[in-house]
Amino acid sequence: MRAWRWVRRTERDAGMSAWLHWQEDGQARSALWQADNGARLPSRVQTVQALDADSAHRLASAGTGLLWRGDYPQARQLLQAMSQRMDAAAQRKQKTAAIPTTASEGFEQHRKAQALRVRVLGQLLIEVDGAYRIGLKRAPDVLQACTEAWGAPDGQPRVLSLRSLQGLIGAHEWRKKGVPIAALGGAHIHPHHGVFSPVRGEYVELVAQGPLPAALGTCPVAFDIGVGTGVLSAVLAHRGVPQVLATDLSERALACARDNLARLGLQAQVELLQTDLFPPGQAALVVCNPPWLPAQPHSALDQAIYDPDSAMLRGLLSGLAKHLCAGGEGWLILSDLAEHLGLRTRQQLLQWIAEAGLQVLGRLDTHPRHGKAKDASDPLHAARSAEVTSLWRLGAA
Repeated sequence: MRAWRWVRRTERDAGMSAWLHWQEDGQARSALWQADNGARLPSRVQTVQALDADSAHRLASAGTGLLWRGDYPQARQLLQAMSQRMDAAAQRKQKTAAIPTTASEGFEQHRKAQALRVRVLGQLLIEVDGAYRIGLKRAPDVLQACTEAWGAPDGQPRVLSLRSLQGLIGAHEWRKKGVPIAALGGAHIHPHHGVFSPVRGEYVELVAQGPLPAALGTCPVAFDIGVGTGVLSAVLAHRGVPQVLATDLSERALACARDNLARLGLQAQVELLQTDLFPPGQAALVVCNPPWLPAQPHSALDQAIYDPDSAMLRGLLSGLAKHLCAGGEGWLILSDLAEHLGLRTRQQLLQWIAEAGLQVLGRLDTHPRHGKAKDASDPLHAARSAEVTSLWRLGAA
């Protein structure tokens, strides 16, 4: 699942100057607020060198940003303790709370709990100076991670949540090590910061297994709508599709895809375009893996999962027929998790397909293999365990 039109808004907003102000040692201080994971700008800031989890939770819940001035590993320990405290409180509440009457109600409760968690844990703050250094004892070197996320150091100090910083470090490790893709012969895809990683390999395998339309013989072009890391474009090129036109609105995604295609030696077969949904013209194959759940995203990476009002899905379906050449196919990769959560019905999806002048030519199905599908303690376990991911083969009616 990859981010689409909502990424453009996030990147635009990230470029707007939001400043954090506080008093420290009798001096007025300020720094750029870097909300990489959607953390809110704190209403007030308190510098701290040591704090217990209960006090930290109380202050953070009231909207106080806790700018850490102690030992860096102690900040990590405090964040973990706050997280455990919230988990324990959530478990106690779950024992006494009313059982949701519908799957959608349970999903809404889960989303509210997740949003609260992001808000509270996001109040533990770290300052990074203008050279991307952390002035705390035993702090890690984050120069490369910050450069990959924000560009070259500009001399401007920044403040961000410790969770955001951990996300930057994790994104750097993903980018460095890469994700092995079986459909590419084990070659690696290297996700960049802010671009969803193809860790759920089942949807990639569907694209690797789908029968290529015969129309590629006369119209040797495929479109990849929402290129993300470039993994599906790479799979199509690896399968011998002569030309792939891949689109995205996100500059981060396009840079990521360009890097991965160059690593794989496939840049000559894939052209990248920054545009909304479809490139000009027609293709024998149009592939799209839109966000799977019709809900509001709370952070940048959420936008790879949540598509408010199914806007991208409906936009894809409504424009697909006119972008298919004779005998062409659209491959829609979509999980039915939204159906199990009561967020969208199968009948609604089929109605959108029919209203767009399309027909279902076939469908390939697979079951998820990620850990949450087997985790009975997950609040959405019933839906996740029943989930099926499908490649819908669509053609003009």
